[in-house]
Amino acid sequence: MTNSTLIIFVKNPIPGRVKTRLAKDIGDEKAVWVYRKLLECTADVIRPLSFSKAVWYGDHINDCDLWDGLEKYQQPEGNLGYRMKFAFEQSFEQSKKVCIIGSDCPQLSTEILEEAFSSLDKHDFVIGPAIDGGYYLLGMSSFTPSIFESVEWSTSQVFEQTIARIKTLGASYHTLEELRDIDDMRDVDALGLIIP
Repeated sequence: MTNSTLIIFVKNPIPGRVKTRLAKDIGDEKAVWVYRKLLECTADVIRPLSFSKAVWYGDHINDCDLWDGLEKYQQPEGNLGYRMKFAFEQSFEQSKKVCIIGSDCPQLSTEILEEAFSSLDKHDFVIGPAIDGGYYLLGMSSFTPSIFESVEWSTSQVFEQTIARIKTLGASYHTLEELRDIDDMRDVDALGLIIP
């Protein structure tokens, strides 16, 4: 059994399938360009980590991409909570600590990920709040599927509702620093990303 696994949720960079809110402002091709940059950023951040890494695709597994050499899986059908729960359950079959991230947070760092995993030595959960009210990272030291219940996914209430769920469970948690995901032009502008 490995000690730690990092789950990375990704999509293939296909026009019309990624960064759809951003695409409304800049078009599908430029939105794909942004998403490719975010994937590259994520790959660079996770590369130095010694943890096991598992890439979970939202559409289809790509046999030749940035993630070659890592474990690759297909996300099941269902809402985000169900898909994350499924990935966590599978990862806990081989690991003692599991964290999940997406692929749209350019402020994420290797150091933050190391802090997340080390915090699970003392806490039941770790969570990284995003400025939009969601979270960019969730981790746990044992599989707790109920953490995904009673959450309104893709809303500004996700972080708050998840913390409430943790408190209901009587569990301990560590909060990471707040970061900004890229979902729309406001995020692009706030992070100073220059789109060609």
